[in-house]
Amino acid sequence: MVANAVVMTALAIICSVQLGYPLRDPDGFLGPAWVRLPALILLAFVADVVPRSLWRSRHQLSRARAEAVAAIREHWTRERIVLVVLGLVTFYATYVSYRNLKNFLPFVRPHTYDYTLHALDRWLLFGNDPAVVLHTIFGTGIAAQVFSLVYLLFLPMVPVAPAVWLAWSHRTSFGYWFVTADCLAWSLGTASYYLIPTLGPNFAFEWLYTGLSRTGVTQLQDALFYGRQNIRYDPFADGVQSVAGFASLHVAITLVMALVAHHTVRHRLITGHRISLWVFYHGGRRREPRSRRAEVRGLSRAAGRLPSASVGGAWSHLSQQSTGDAWRPANCPNLGHLKNYIHVIRQGDTP
Repeated sequence: MVANAVVMTALAIICSVQLGYPLRDPDGFLGPAWVRLPALILLAFVADVVPRSLWRSRHQLSRARAEAVAAIREHWTRERIVLVVLGLVTFYATYVSYRNLKNFLPFVRPHTYDYTLHALDRWLLFGNDPAVVLHTIFGTGIAAQVFSLVYLLFLPMVPVAPAVWLAWSHRTSFGYWFVTADCLAWSLGTASYYLIPTLGPNFAFEWLYTGLSRTGVTQLQDALFYGRQNIRYDPFADGVQSVAGFASLHVAITLVMALVAHHTVRHRLITGHRISLWVFYHGGRRREPRSRRAEVRGLSRAAGRLPSASVGGAWSHLSQQSTGDAWRPANCPNLGHLKNYIHVIRQGDTP
């Protein structure tokens, strides 16, 4: 957890120095970091002690103070305090570094691979476009509004989830488990952005999403587009750009929350919390406009179950459909070691 935060911070600083681009606080509108971080710790403390003391005192205010002192002595041990402070600091360092590294992406890796991954998407769905398939199955009316709401719930859950597990987890090990997994997800997501940089279908293939009903996600995508343009072309622009399509951290972070909750939440009264996280995870996957989750799953299944000649033929078919030169040479006999695919990833498919 700590090592991950140190590495991410070091990478952000190195990129900032090499590019001559300053590090920025992505959420500076909430106040400076030296104010916001202690506020998060205080909020986590209050959110734990107040409900616990009110529950124990049966909402009798005369007993609430005594129960609060007892709750602090029982739950807020030295180990808990170390967990909360260390967990929030490492999470914040990792997340801020992630946002800055994502901001540097267009300058470090200007080439993108949207057409390559889009061709792979279509092959996985037997020649159909994922956007068209999902719009046909779920519709573009009420379902779009519901999925949009689920998708946008991710934004407040990013800072809230670590605070919840750090402050409320019955065992301190559960808090360390969640924050470590959470920080690793942000770090691996950053690595995937630089390994296979993409804009995402919403920006690379806009015609697939024109004419759809406007939702909260539509407004978010507009803000992301203009934010990226400002950072790229306006040297005096503030803020950070947040456009990167592969891999989907909406999927990764909600999966982390669902898995940790599934294995750590046991109380009968809040078992529904685990179920709601799984529903949120699957709902977010369907609404995620820049998710490339199917590629890894589909590629692993293909490599494990199909003969090498069949896999090679499929990739040959993809190469013939691709409009970029990066897919040549096309007719590879097999993909046993995926050498041709790695060659494609290194070259890029955009000028």
